[in-house]
Amino acid sequence: MITLIREASPNWDERREPVSCLVLHYTGMPTARAAIELLKSPGAKVSAHYVVDEDGAVFSLVPEEKRAWHAGVSYWRGRRMLNDASIGVEIVNPGHEWGYRPFPPAQMRAVLALSQDILARHAIAARDVVAHSDIAPDRKQDPGELFDWPWLAAEGVGIWTEAAAAPGDWRADLAAIGYDTALPEPDVIRAFQRHFLPRHLTGAIDPLTAARAAAVRRRAES
Repeated sequence: MITLIREASPNWDERREPVSCLVLHYTGMPTARAAIELLKSPGAKVSAHYVVDEDGAVFSLVPEEKRAWHAGVSYWRGRRMLNDASIGVEIVNPGHEWGYRPFPPAQMRAVLALSQDILARHAIAARDVVAHSDIAPDRKQDPGELFDWPWLAAEGVGIWTEAAAAPGDWRADLAAIGYDTALPEPDVIRAFQRHFLPRHLTGAIDPLTAARAAAVRRRAES
């Protein structure tokens, strides 16, 4: 059972759509407190529903029934501006700018428990549990290549496969998974790799990436 620490943010408004997507971020700031204070600052105009600290503490900033301001300019499976339809979870990590590091086990266990709770309350398909970098590949890298997507998927949160399928049209595969393939090609490919090939961040299509994209599409559509 998760014990929530209330840290109310004023940065929210009313939803216009039901929740159908869970977006996982990292905070990308030197400390948890700095991130929480930013997410609570009226002038910042950013927020998230939850923040998960490295020790596993979970902070609640915006009620799930309200729209938090975490996704920004975004796209996933034909939908733009995902704040309306998503829940945003910020995971404390300095990020690539401040000293990116692995996510501690206690933190990952808390992310799992929180995500499972969210999924139990909302009709969110496994394919719609996404990284910030998935929905904004030209702007974002989080939660990044050190995030343990395989473990989360094994516990029922999101999708994962290490399979390779016969590659076809890789652009069509990435679009079917959910990516905005109108964005610059290296950004989209690298975002896919961060999530599904985290040790292969080339930003270019090759046989490994094309085969994994075909396999992920198959898993997402199953």
